[in-house]
Amino acid sequence: MANKISYMTREGYEKLKSELDDLKTVERQKVASQIAEAREKGDLSENAEYDAAKEAQGLLELKIKQMEEVLASARVVNEADLDSSKVVILTTVKLKNLKTKKDLAYTLVSETEADLKAGKISVNSPIGQGLLGKTKGDVVNIETPGGSIQLEIIDISINL
Repeated sequence: MANKISYMTREGYEKLKSELDDLKTVERQKVASQIAEAREKGDLSENAEYDAAKEAQGLLELKIKQMEEVLASARVVNEADLDSSKVVILTTVKLKNLKTKKDLAYTLVSETEADLKAGKISVNSPIGQGLLGKTKGDVVNIETPGGSIQLEIIDISINL
C-alpha cells in the first residue's frame, strides 16, 4: 500500500497512537492467551478454538500494521498554518442546502477522525472533496451516493 499523507489534529494523532499502543500490548496479550489456551486442548487439526484464535491474531496484526502506516504518514496540522479564507482540512464550513433550505455545518478532518454524529466529515468523502478549495459564497454541486446536492458556502472558520 502506497503511503498517502494523512492530515490530522494533535488530538486525533494522540488518540490513534494510544489505540495502537493498546492493541500492541493488551490485545496482543489477550490473543496470545487464547491461542495458548486452545493449544492445551489437544489436536490442533480439529480444534476450532485454535483456528478462531489464530484468525483473530491475523486480523489484529493487520489492523496494527494499517494503523502504523497511517501514523507513519501522518502530518499534524497546526492551527496557525490554516487559512480560513478557503475550505481546507480542519476548517468548519457552514452550508445551506439550496434544495431543502436547511443549514448544515461540517468540520473537515482526516478519515481516521471522521464522525458524522459530531459533524466531522472526511476530506476524502464526496462532500469533503467537493468543498476543498472553495470560498465563502461559492455554490457547489456535489455528487453523492444519494444523488446530486447543491450547497452554498455561508461561512468558513477554524474551530479546533
